[in-house]
Amino acid sequence: MAMPNPRTVLTSAPSPPAGCSSSTSSLSAAAEFMAPAPLSPSDGELLRSLHRLARDLSAAAETPVPFLRGALTSITRRYRLLAATFDDLVLCAAAAGGDMPRSASLCLREVLLVLQRFKALAADCAARSRMRLLLQSDEIEEEVRELHQDLATLLDLLPVVELGLAEDVVDLLDLASRQCRRFAPSVSVQAEQALKARVLSLIQEIEREIVPERERLREILEEVGIDDPATCSEEIESLEREIGDRASERWTDAMIALVGLLRYAKCVLFSATPRPSDSKPDPETYDRESISRWFDSGKSTCPKTGQVLTVLELVPNKALKNLIAKWCRENGVAVESSEASKSEPAQAVAANKAALEAARMTASFLVKKLSICFSPDAANRVVHEIRLLSKSGADSRAFVGEAGAVPLLVPLLYSEDAGLQLNAVTALLNLSILEANKKRIMHAEGAVEAVAHIMSSGATWRAKENAAAAVLSLASVHTYRRRLGRNLSVVEKLVHLVRTGPTSTKKDALAALLSLAGERENVGKLVDAGVAQAALSAISGEETAAAVLAALAKRGGAEAIVGIDGAVARLVAEMRRGTEWARENATAALVLLCRRLGARAVTQVMAVPGVEWAIWELMGTGTERARRKAASLGRICRRWASASAADGERGSVCPAASSVVPPAMMAS
Repeated sequence: MAMPNPRTVLTSAPSPPAGCSSSTSSLSAAAEFMAPAPLSPSDGELLRSLHRLARDLSAAAETPVPFLRGALTSITRRYRLLAATFDDLVLCAAAAGGDMPRSASLCLREVLLVLQRFKALAADCAARSRMRLLLQSDEIEEEVRELHQDLATLLDLLPVVELGLAEDVVDLLDLASRQCRRFAPSVSVQAEQALKARVLSLIQEIEREIVPERERLREILEEVGIDDPATCSEEIESLEREIGDRASERWTDAMIALVGLLRYAKCVLFSATPRPSDSKPDPETYDRESISRWFDSGKSTCPKTGQVLTVLELVPNKALKNLIAKWCRENGVAVESSEASKSEPAQAVAANKAALEAARMTASFLVKKLSICFSPDAANRVVHEIRLLSKSGADSRAFVGEAGAVPLLVPLLYSEDAGLQLNAVTALLNLSILEANKKRIMHAEGAVEAVAHIMSSGATWRAKENAAAAVLSLASVHTYRRRLGRNLSVVEKLVHLVRTGPTSTKKDALAALLSLAGERENVGKLVDAGVAQAALSAISGEETAAAVLAALAKRGGAEAIVGIDGAVARLVAEMRRGTEWARENATAALVLLCRRLGARAVTQVMAVPGVEWAIWELMGTGTERARRKAASLGRICRRWASASAADGERGSVCPAASSVVPPAMMAS
């Protein structure tokens, strides 16, 4: 025997109050019923939430992708019906006395939860990358189907008789329920699966080193909704963000491969003009443990700028790491073995064959295209893409270098186009992170001279800053550090940046000078170029300045530093007020000056008011190295004072006027 339609019981339902006879009841008539019998706060808020949510879902924008429209637009159609139903339900429930039956209230609360799940799904789909939507299209279809079934069940259970709804409102509910039950994956599901198979086939071909046909690639991307450089760039950024967020473990490998494929497609199919946002600074350098804790805590922004990061992979700053290791060796500080870092898992991209081959194809295509560019505008677009590719990982940097990009980039450093000049020097900086590319740059004809040209005549401070950072990167190799230090033009340009540049530029220039000062044979040229004076002029604002002075003092520059009026007093001031690193380096510089020059330096230190208190304070509050250096400086000063007192009692010449160093002080 056939079961009766759940809605047939409503034919004998009591007539609704006047004014609620149809879904088009006027608000003015309903207001008369609402005034004497307001809804209870809980039920009233529930109904208003249902009405608001159904209205929002009925007006939801379509998905930006051509596929899944059948599934997602079905949500819009269902909730147009429900919005009208809930509108009448608010009015009629108020007119009937305010409170709803408990069974109706409980049922509608469950309906609210289903609506919230629908809204969350729609919002999630709107935020996902197009490619991820395609890869997960069958899962999304299934989730939409389950939600429709849940909603249909709840609508069938709703006690419409107790609510006293009008017959046409009941008909709307019945229609919505039937539509939900009849919902099935859209007729386009087969086309979606075919498109998904074609995309995955592209990935497999790239793994086999087969270059995709341009027209076929264009056709597939257009079906996904990617048909211009802007949407292609947005898709790359969305995929990278989702990979970093581990949004889909099942599809991570495919998403990584698709990033490489889209980078290739962007270069081959679209001719993009660099966006203004691309001139933003490259990532800051942080210690691995701290930045890992930052990301592990759920944050995906830069700790300094607050900028949302699209990629959360950690790239070692080898230049800085080498500087630290070198300093530790020279100062007798034990360094933990780096074996742990060698055993770190390879980047996800490196383990993905398709992504690697896509990056190789992209690098080859870009370098070939750059070789035949005859206008600054065309060259700028290509170099911009090379810059981005060389920033994306070690493998990409290797592919770009192997393809022969360096000799083509060097002449562009002399371009009068500010954007092209910036992109070219930044691309060289990104490439220089890789050891093999350092060699390519240092052996490229005119490369060092071109970098020096940027530091002096660059169109923007950002270009000059990146040129200084490139010198720092190249100087991490011992032989190149010597060669750069012998190049007076490079040294003079760095000094000029320290004297005249903004804060970020001073920082990179000082870091480069600190690296060059690590070679004893460079120090003479650094001193002659005025590095000591420049570092002293920046010492109160840049902590690296004190480190530069300590490096000079250690390797033959002590005379030049003490010969500068007020140099010792500035170092003592930095020992008092600088950052922890600046305080320990200022103290180290003072110790080295005293040991190298004896009474000439010690008398200047002792002449600074409050120096004893500064030493004692640092011994109590400084870092371990700062405390050691402060203790050494204190011993030197005490021995000098004791020797001076003894000489005074014997009527000898005051040490301040003598170049003879007291024996006690020499023993320290």
